[in-house]
Amino acid sequence: MPRFASLMAVLALTACVDDADVEDGANDSFPSGKADGGLDEGSPDALGVLALVNDPATTADSLKAGAHVTARVATNIINHRNGADGKVGTSDDNAFDTLAELDAIPYVGPKTLDALIAMANSEGLVHAGPKISVIFSPQPAATSHTAKIAALIQGAQHSVDIAIYSYSDAGIAQALADAVKRGVTVRFLFDTASTDHNLKTQPQRDTSKSGKIEATGVDVRYVNQVLHHKFIIVDGPRDDVKLAPTAHLAMGSANWSFTGAPSFDENTMFIEGSAELSAAYQHEFDILWRGSRDFVGPAPIQGPSLANVTTAMVPDDAGIEAKFTSANFNPGGSDGATWKVDKTKLTMSDTWVAAINRAQKSIHIASTHLRLRPVAEALIAKKKANPSIDIKIYLDQQEWMSASADAQQVKDLAACQAAATDASAQQDCLYNDFLFGKTVVDAGLDVKFKVYAYRWDATYAIQQHSKYMVVDGNELISGSYNLSMNSEHGTFENALHVTGAQYAPLISAFETNFATIWTTGAGNLDGLENTIKTSATIPMVFDSIAVRWNEFDTLRNLIRSNCKLADSDDFRNNAPAHKTCAR
Repeated sequence: MPRFASLMAVLALTACVDDADVEDGANDSFPSGKADGGLDEGSPDALGVLALVNDPATTADSLKAGAHVTARVATNIINHRNGADGKVGTSDDNAFDTLAELDAIPYVGPKTLDALIAMANSEGLVHAGPKISVIFSPQPAATSHTAKIAALIQGAQHSVDIAIYSYSDAGIAQALADAVKRGVTVRFLFDTASTDHNLKTQPQRDTSKSGKIEATGVDVRYVNQVLHHKFIIVDGPRDDVKLAPTAHLAMGSANWSFTGAPSFDENTMFIEGSAELSAAYQHEFDILWRGSRDFVGPAPIQGPSLANVTTAMVPDDAGIEAKFTSANFNPGGSDGATWKVDKTKLTMSDTWVAAINRAQKSIHIASTHLRLRPVAEALIAKKKANPSIDIKIYLDQQEWMSASADAQQVKDLAACQAAATDASAQQDCLYNDFLFGKTVVDAGLDVKFKVYAYRWDATYAIQQHSKYMVVDGNELISGSYNLSMNSEHGTFENALHVTGAQYAPLISAFETNFATIWTTGAGNLDGLENTIKTSATIPMVFDSIAVRWNEFDTLRNLIRSNCKLADSDDFRNNAPAHKTCAR
């Protein structure tokens, strides 16, 4: 990342500013771009400078003494920060949010910035901080998240911990086998093992996905709830908390399967240099491992972690926090491996709702599902309170529902509530799997659906499988968590909550991805409709397009009117066999 001044320049500046106090011209500005030596917003130096000038302990006198700036520069900076009353720590304080805001202060320019960088360094306020990158799918195999995960495993020195829902990648399989041969210990929490262990014969178990993993020397276990995680910890603080800062993590929406990389819309984040996130994900893995059950195979049994690491044991990384639905569960049973849900807790839902409530300008959501009542209601309330806010929601085709089907689910909910005998039963009715796609459309929110077939079927669905939200362009929530009460109370999920200028490039990447998927198949709808009207063979499955509710309703009606068998029992019950329809 570009820096405004090298360490040698900073040291040289420190040596010379004793001779004359530093001040720029009244309207001098920092260099305007990265290419000409400008300082990145969110870079370690930038964050250190902002921490310095925003620190209540920093005064005009301390800036004069520590940065060797003039009294005029120091006073201008502190007066801005303290607000009209001239006192720090009061309601009118105006802390500097960006370097641009600092640059706007009279007589603050490039020389002043150099001086402030030097002072921030001398006070230990400049930290490298975590590095978070993201890979969006679909991607060719060579540049996919699975290729990078395989490379992380190939570089493992002592341990690999994996928690995954779906897994079938050959490159990762080979990397795990090689790691075990090098003496790396590998623990594998695998949702599929919860069914593989029930296979009736030993040969069946041996040739199952779980059995093949065990055969390479990887210890496989499962939990009694759905494990929907997709994360890996390489050389983490399993047995030594001191390893937290150097561990490597990967997490996101994408499974390690043939659909996750080359087909679906997905995202996977790669994290290094974060002791907090390493500790958080290690702790999550550890509590699940302790509350898991053994697949029972030939691999040596790997015991629990020795460090029992928690985030309280490591420094806090500002602006990032991991969230887990495991906070909604308690282990129980005689073996401690029977997880039971506490329905009073809405750990992940509360995080989403709070971010929606903070929104001032924009909310952009890409999600497979929208079946979570608190989030749907928060979005509707936000739009009603602030009609000008830019809310865009991009959902998978699974969430599209006809007007008649939507009316029926509303009736079903009313009947459920009428039959409910107590508050708990009423809550269960509200938490049922209600699809809110049509509801938010009717409330005036801008919603698109990624559609690719007349009738949805998992065998050919090219899903919108990301699960993220960007608020005001500076706040991100992303992970494995679907927007459904089932995800909150029926599965183990995780998400990363990111805020702050230091993560601006990451959040910007998500905004760019959203703009891309929002226009999926742009301009192709007319051509598809023309094909349906004129071709002898009518496509029942087609290239993905992003459309609004009414556009897909019209498209479905057009297919139905040209394919008389579209709603026949054969087409309905065996959709994979009917990807086209003869006119």
